Amino acid sequence: MTVKTSNLVVSALLGVLATTFLAGCEKKNDAVSQAEKTDKINGVAVPGMEETKQIAQEGFVYGLPIVMYYTSAYELFVDPTSSQFKAPIGTLTNEARVFTYKDTAVITPNSDTPYSLMEVDLRAEPTVISVPAVPKPRYYSVQLTDANTFNYGYIGSRATGTAPGDYMVVGPDWKGETPPHIKQVFHSTTPFSAIIFRTQLFNAADMPNVVKIQAGYKVRPLSAFLKQPAPPAPPTINYMKANAQIAKAEFWQVLDYALQYVPSSPEEAGIRAKLASIGIGAGKQFDMKDLSLEHKAAIVLGMKAGDDQVDKYITSGGVVINGWNIGSFFGDRAFYNGDWLKRAAAAKGGIFGNDAIEAMYPLTRVLPNGEALDGSKHNYTLTFAKGSLPPVNAFWSVTMYDGKTQFLIENPINRYLINSPMLPGMKTNPDGSLTLYIQKDSPGKDKEPNWLPAPNGTIYLAMRLYWPKETPPSILPAGKGTWQPPAIVVAP
Repeated sequence: MTVKTSNLVVSALLGVLATTFLAGCEKKNDAVSQAEKTDKINGVAVPGMEETKQIAQEGFVYGLPIVMYYTSAYELFVDPTSSQFKAPIGTLTNEARVFTYKDTAVITPNSDTPYSLMEVDLRAEPTVISVPAVPKPRYYSVQLTDANTFNYGYIGSRATGTAPGDYMVVGPDWKGETPPHIKQVFHSTTPFSAIIFRTQLFNAADMPNVVKIQAGYKVRPLSAFLKQPAPPAPPTINYMKANAQIAKAEFWQVLDYALQYVPSSPEEAGIRAKLASIGIGAGKQFDMKDLSLEHKAAIVLGMKAGDDQVDKYITSGGVVINGWNIGSFFGDRAFYNGDWLKRAAAAKGGIFGNDAIEAMYPLTRVLPNGEALDGSKHNYTLTFAKGSLPPVNAFWSVTMYDGKTQFLIENPINRYLINSPMLPGMKTNPDGSLTLYIQKDSPGKDKEPNWLPAPNGTIYLAMRLYWPKETPPSILPAGKGTWQPPAIVVAP
């Protein structure tokens, strides 16, 4: 899923730039303009226009996931007035439902598994996650994602098995001992981290069973787990307000603020130094209006180039098979190894997505010939041959999103996806194949069990393979596996 800051610069910042041009001459005594004459600000050389544009491009790519994480966390866990607020930091909230079109804090949300969500503050002490027994065949996972958007650990059916257990999450400065009975320690690269529980729901009648399992999820500070006095509380934070609109208009200010809680690592030294050369960094107060017209243009054009670069990677960064883009985009620090473009594409394509070994996500907006999927123009079908359903250890799904917003869409049957638990109620073809009908209007009562309602416009489809099989037939390794998703075709 992705926080809704996907088109961060195209409309808002280019509008700011146009307004500036229309305003005519800017003041020419600002620091950057003076630097053009002296080549220095406070004794430090300042980049020229082309270099400034390049730094803004690289910086936007680097900073996009950090801004998206902060904006998402602010709406979900900090701002109680937000329509998407779940619970304060340090409080686990269980959703006894799946996401619908009404959920708009994130885009491309999973509507397969009820979520349990939490943001933890690791500054004072570690956190302990306790899970109950979750017997097969029910799948569950606990994904640990820090403010770098690194998936630094997993608990669950695949990663740790079905038995109960206690696991500890520590921040970047933790130097303490591991208590007895802790099965595993996970290391967050940042002092704040999201904990995302996914619990498989078989059908609507199964929700009470999911609720019982969710009640067994416990997330506590280490002191509470050990029944010891708590350490001194960390300093209170005066959070910068953030939402999609603010992130569009004040991208660099949000990044300045968020970087205070993202400790630098060796692979970040280069990009952080470049950003600092144009006044951007942890605790700084970059402001577009303080720049000359020329430097403002360089910054905005660099951001636009970075945004375009990310979009291009999303569509071409994987391997395209039958129109589906298949790649491995999510992982930990070692997985990205300083590849900020891959990290940005992962965040914009679906922040909080899983590692490939936990879930694979074939994505498409087009037919195999490149024509955009559009529910206002065509009806479509997706047919799995007999014996060729997605190969998984857990379950699979195909989810429909609006192509413009990447939100789930309102529809007359309140169906946002088709998944493998629904197979018993679906109809197969005489040859044993399974056809999904992808269209905005009902294909007829006899075919409605197989109907995936589409928007009256562009379509974005996400296939999800939870705990994909690793032996043939398999979608792994990403883009090279023996199983391939079938093509979407225009219905006759």
